Amino acid sequence: MENNQPIIIKRVKRYAAGHHGGAWKIAFADFATAMMAFFLVMWLMTAATPEQKIAIGGYFKDPIGFSESGTPYVIDLGGTPALAPENTLNPEEKLQPQPDKIKVDAEQVENMAEQVEKERLELLLQELQNKVEENPQLRKFKDQLLFEITPDGLRIQIMDAENRPMFDVGSARLKPYFEDILLAMADTIKAVPNKVSISGHTDAMPYAGGGDYGNWELSANRANAARRALVAGSYPDGQIARVVGYASSVLFDKANPYNPVNRRIDIVVLTKKAQQAIEGEQGAEVVKPQELPKAPVDPIKLPADKQPLPMHEERQKLNLFDDKAP
Repeated sequence: MENNQPIIIKRVKRYAAGHHGGAWKIAFADFATAMMAFFLVMWLMTAATPEQKIAIGGYFKDPIGFSESGTPYVIDLGGTPALAPENTLNPEEKLQPQPDKIKVDAEQVENMAEQVEKERLELLLQELQNKVEENPQLRKFKDQLLFEITPDGLRIQIMDAENRPMFDVGSARLKPYFEDILLAMADTIKAVPNKVSISGHTDAMPYAGGGDYGNWELSANRANAARRALVAGSYPDGQIARVVGYASSVLFDKANPYNPVNRRIDIVVLTKKAQQAIEGEQGAEVVKPQELPKAPVDPIKLPADKQPLPMHEERQKLNLFDDKAP
């Protein structure tokens, strides 16, 4: 009976595993880039002295106040503090002078701050490129997006294509897909504290509407429409330093002024220096008020070069209505 039992043979069919895609490579490359930048910043912070760290922190907290102050330091790093006699154990004890601390060169601090800022913008550039690659909707417009680091900051150029314009013809009305691009970028750009500049550009084709409205007005209105889209995407309106239209004065393709790529919107994530230049803070001179005399002065007794001018000569000297650059 045992020899007559059937023999059951199980055969297992093996199939090759399917392709899992390469999305993990993009994520891993993003992680590796972030870790590289993190350790680079940690190395810079380790190599910096405590005074340099304080100065760098002060530069990013208040760059304008840092540059306009009379000292290259955010706080006074030198000198000897004076103790109040009533708060000391021995009022007659005289404080011994201590050697000044090592002073940090202002140019060195500024260079280090610019290096940290450059690395921050490079990380933002990598984040934006990864977002375009990972988002199927944005990937379709990859050929119309251009990212580059310039002396003024990270420039994002969104250009027209022959069959995919950003705006309606002769109008500042956004196309829905262009609005989606701006909304997606707003969430990433607002992660850095830098302000942005938005500019609109047209090609050399004259505006067909006629009248007083032309490419200058059209480019400015399109830049402002891009600003509204960024703000709608939760970008802080106070972080926008400038909105301007250039018409066709700054062509992308100078060899072909009618090329659709000349119709574009530029968004520049500004460096601190570029932001100060736009706001008119860089190079501004601080005029110190003159000391007032303790007693009234007789104008007749003043020297000839100190005599007050007559009213008509004073107006001519001030030249209040002259529009020429100083």
